[in-house]
This record gives sequence, structure tokens and C-alpha cells, in this order.
Amino acid sequence: MPHPMTKIHRMFELIEVIGTVTFSEVPTEAFLAVGMRNYWDGYFAGRAAPLGLAPAEVVHAVFYNFADGEVARHIPWVWGKVTPQEAIAIRERGSADAIRQKIGDVAGLARIADLATRAAVSAPTEGRPLYAGLRTIDIPADPVARVWHAATLLREHRGDGHNALLVAHGIGGTEAHVLLALTLGMRAEEFGRVHHLPPSQLAAVVDGLRARGLVNADGGFTDAGRELRERIEARTDELAAPAYDVLSADELDELIAGLSPIVERLS
Repeated sequence: MPHPMTKIHRMFELIEVIGTVTFSEVPTEAFLAVGMRNYWDGYFAGRAAPLGLAPAEVVHAVFYNFADGEVARHIPWVWGKVTPQEAIAIRERGSADAIRQKIGDVAGLARIADLATRAAVSAPTEGRPLYAGLRTIDIPADPVARVWHAATLLREHRGDGHNALLVAHGIGGTEAHVLLALTLGMRAEEFGRVHHLPPSQLAAVVDGLRARGLVNADGGFTDAGRELRERIEARTDELAAPAYDVLSADELDELIAGLSPIVERLS
């Protein structure tokens, strides 16, 4: 059944915290232990693993928001250290361990994991390549791992839809990060995902957004830029909503209530 967009967006806020545990210290250490050189090796090995031995060009296209050449510094090098199947297992185990260390015992966790999983495996896969890849992975039996896995599925389902909207609006991956930085009240050169780029390259991206009327002379949002960013985010929520149609209104409320204390302990 359709649900209010406020609840769909609240689910995004919750699954974002749980899903991004994957990129924290415990999973990173697990990847370093099997030969990864740095954080980004583990990031690309774990996140790209559901795509199999896809070349860097394909991973770059699916992930969308990395600058040219960044993916190729890690793919396919990482596959000389682990297989995609091994990376999937390392990522799941490390993420579950990281969550378990922070949340302790949570009453009714198996029920919350079941509700989250029902939503996570019910969404359409068409046009969602990373989500479709994740759907091929076996659902974990452990409730903590299952909550993380469901959050990751829902997060990447939403992300695939978001990327499609960015393409439709002519917003490139690096441009999207600049707009996100402005949304967070930061200048582009301060934002962690793009601050490492050569200043001239980043300046060219900002200049392009300025030429389109999305960024002002001071490097901040214009009204048009802010409106576009908000419209894309709202539409992203709408495209993510079908995942939750399988749940009743009471079940979605129960899921939100169950995930909230988990997220509080993780934050």
C-alpha cells in the first residue's frame, strides 16, 4: 500500500545510518587483513562485489559519482587479493560485527529484521543494477546481519533511482557532490568526496554549475539550484517508495520504531 512520503524519507534516514556502517573501521580492518592496501580498496571490493568481475568502466558507470580514473585505481587490482564472493562475506561479517559492537542486545530484533527484509526484497529491479546485483546474494540468517543486509538493499535501491534522476537532469556525479556539499552548508573544496580533486578540475565543475544558474558568484546555491536539488531528492523518495508497498501502515510504523533505537546507538 502507498505510504506518506514523510515516512519513506524517514526510512531513508534510518537505512543510511545502518547501511553506511559498511564503510566504518571494523569492516575496513577486515579488508586490510586480507591484503587491501587502504580504505578505498576495501570500499570498492565490498560494494562492487555484487556486480561480479565487472571492469572498472562498468563499476564507474554504476556507482556514478566518482571522478574519472578513481575506480580504476582499485578495480580490478582488488580481485587479485579476494574474489567477489569472498568480498561479499568479508563485508557482511565486518558490518554485522561493527553493528553488534555498538547496539548490544535489541528487543525484537528478529521481527525488525524480517520486516526490513520483506521490504528490501520486494522492490522492482528494473533499471537498478546495483540493487539487482545485491538481490542475488543469500539473505543472512543472523538478525543483525539481516538488518544490515536489508538496509543495504534499500539504500542501493534508492541510490540507483537517485542516479537515474541525476542523469535525467543532466547532473554529473562530481556535480552532484558539489550540490550535496552546498546542501550541507559546505563549500565544494571542503567536501570530503571531492576536496582531493585538483583545484582546477573542481573549479571547472563549479563554473559549469554557475553557468547553468545553479551556483552563484560566491559558490553557494542560487534559488534555482536549491530548488533543483530539493526536487531531485523528493522524486528520489517517490521512486524508493514501492519497496515499502508490501508493508501495511502498522508494519511500516513498527519498522520505523524498531530501527530508530538501533540508529541512535550507531550515531
